[in-house]
Amino acid sequence: MTYSATAAAPAKGLSKEHRKVAAASFIGTAIEWYDYYLYGTCAALVFPYVFFPSYDPYVGTLVAFATYAVGFVARPIGGVVAGHYGDRVGRKAMLMLSLLIMGVSTVLIGLIPSYDQIGIWAAVILCFLRIAQGFAVGGEWGAAVVMAVEHAPPGKRGLYGSFPQLGVPAGLLLSTVAVAIASGSMDNEAFLSWGWRVPFLLSAALIIVGVYIRSSVSESPAFEAVKQSNQQAERPVVEVLRGQWRILLLTIGMKFLQNAVFYLYSVFMLSYIVNSLGFDRQVGLNAVVISSIVGFATLPLWSWLTDKVGRKPVYLFGCIASTLFIVPFFSMAQSGSIFMLTVAIVIGLNVLHDSLYGPQAVYFSELYGTKVRLSGASIGYQIGAVLSGGLAPLIATALLAAFGGEPTGVIIYVFILGVVSTGCTILARETYKDKWEGDQAHD
Repeated sequence: MTYSATAAAPAKGLSKEHRKVAAASFIGTAIEWYDYYLYGTCAALVFPYVFFPSYDPYVGTLVAFATYAVGFVARPIGGVVAGHYGDRVGRKAMLMLSLLIMGVSTVLIGLIPSYDQIGIWAAVILCFLRIAQGFAVGGEWGAAVVMAVEHAPPGKRGLYGSFPQLGVPAGLLLSTVAVAIASGSMDNEAFLSWGWRVPFLLSAALIIVGVYIRSSVSESPAFEAVKQSNQQAERPVVEVLRGQWRILLLTIGMKFLQNAVFYLYSVFMLSYIVNSLGFDRQVGLNAVVISSIVGFATLPLWSWLTDKVGRKPVYLFGCIASTLFIVPFFSMAQSGSIFMLTVAIVIGLNVLHDSLYGPQAVYFSELYGTKVRLSGASIGYQIGAVLSGGLAPLIATALLAAFGGEPTGVIIYVFILGVVSTGCTILARETYKDKWEGDQAHD
């Protein structure tokens, strides 16, 4: 196979197009994750009372988290669709489509009547729109990170891969602040009646901004090189499943711990500290806000480090350290100190978790070739997310109830996922010195 070196690799140094791609990757992804995490926050704090008011607190939270998990089931479907057309037609088109689907779904969630108004249909509509959100974010992640990594100058793929990853703390920060402001500016009755809807409706304005920014970005140069030589895979998803199934399984396993840990700290803990530890809900929201701000430093730092020492050692550190930290985390959370609880969440979500999530974009992308890169990275990421993150708040809540409110079951759960992710990382190959199409022209 031959490629155009000029088309396949960006020019050396940071051009205007590099900065534009970095900004678009960050801003567009931040908007998508704002929409997605907004649901998670409200699933912990609002939906049990608005859509499932007839259950006791534990059961209501379980049901709310079940609707939250439903969105994850749709993520692999979104990943497959975006992977196929992203590898066949282009990365940019998938970015635009996912943004629009996510935005419309989020706005409509803010308009759903409550259980008291339309009964069980409120929950049905909520689940349907959550599925649409899951489909959208399933296509978003792969397209965004592959676009950013393929635009990166040689030797900076790790750093560039962190730009869409930065959309996660940004989206989490925006969504948490939006809920915190709405919650803090009115009494509880008004917030549960209509105040929670405002952050969802604000998504309409954010989507307009996101579409405008993404429409100005050029297509991935690596994909353009493949397209110009008419070398696109006929069935990229099938090629991944048949020819790269081992890499796909490793990718899925590597995703387990990272995604579960993230949603345990950012979603499950919001419920746990209120229902089990007796803290005000604002304490958890404030801790997540602080953690999101810290993430703007830790995510690019860990990603940059992989450009220097390799993807594998950084990822292995994250697997081992994140697994072991779950024990002191609960000790710090149960201390009764708001300060200790906040520090524990920051360490778990940023100092340790980000050593996994930061490098994940570039590591997953580099494990696959250009012709099937979007399909492989998307499917592996999204299946891993379904089997870990999507179920984590639900499983953790059930384990907490099964162990009489003690976190022992949750700790065992995290250790099992940690062993799987660590083993898969050991088996995965190192990729940071791999040559990509056209790299040799700019060494």
